Amino acid sequence: MGVIARIKEDIESIYHRDPAANSTLEILFNYPGMHAIWIHRVSHKLWLAKWHFTARCLSTFSRWLTGVEIHPGAIIGRRFFIDHGMGVVIGETAEIGDDCTLYHSVTLGGTTWQAGKRHPTLGNNVVIGAGAKVLGPITMHDGARVGSNSVVVKDVASDHTVVGIPGRVVASPTNQSKEKTERRTEMAKKYGFDAYAVSPDNPDPVANAIGQMLDHMHLMDSKVQELCQAIQQMGGEVCTKKLPELTVDAFDEAERNAASNRKQDIDKFDPSI
Repeated sequence: MGVIARIKEDIESIYHRDPAANSTLEILFNYPGMHAIWIHRVSHKLWLAKWHFTARCLSTFSRWLTGVEIHPGAIIGRRFFIDHGMGVVIGETAEIGDDCTLYHSVTLGGTTWQAGKRHPTLGNNVVIGAGAKVLGPITMHDGARVGSNSVVVKDVASDHTVVGIPGRVVASPTNQSKEKTERRTEMAKKYGFDAYAVSPDNPDPVANAIGQMLDHMHLMDSKVQELCQAIQQMGGEVCTKKLPELTVDAFDEAERNAASNRKQDIDKFDPSI
């Protein structure tokens, strides 16, 4: 593919993924993420040609110009989109597939000082939310998604969504019922992936775990009460005081209210900034 065709493809991909894009001229002059990718293509060729010092100097200039740091050794596929750009860091041995999207302050970093493969590999159509850190020689398979400010240190399977520190799976299409899968598909069409992880439909995995524990405790409480009633009918005197009931719905409502408050805080900022 020629240079002009590649540039047109990049611009078209931005139109598809950024509703704020108004014109080709605006994209050409005001999208630092795209500028960083174009400069990287030149520095990467220099790196492959063993002009390492020149390649690093060019990547450093790109960092100063765009706020995006991409090591010239990183391998990047087609239609890669860096939204906003500022603070993105991509390490030397990182590999990125086609149609991937990174939001601002994302790091594809390493966890060791040893030479060799030490940065992540992203498949096709991977989305990494704002502020997320993907660390080590792990693989984000096709369609994987990472919520805002998550820290991922393990492989993520295809079409799975992870959030939290450390990253935990909150959406696993292979384990969902048909009804849930259809509902989430409709929600995705309506809202899209929440790269900032503030939607009440994308709750904290810790809250999910606590909710499941409360479900289990509520069930055990019911079973104990049944046993107590059976023993009392046989003449025994046990469980004279009733245990307080656990209300899981109240906890779920509190979590949704907290998610709504977080979203309101985000909405206070002008999205055009």
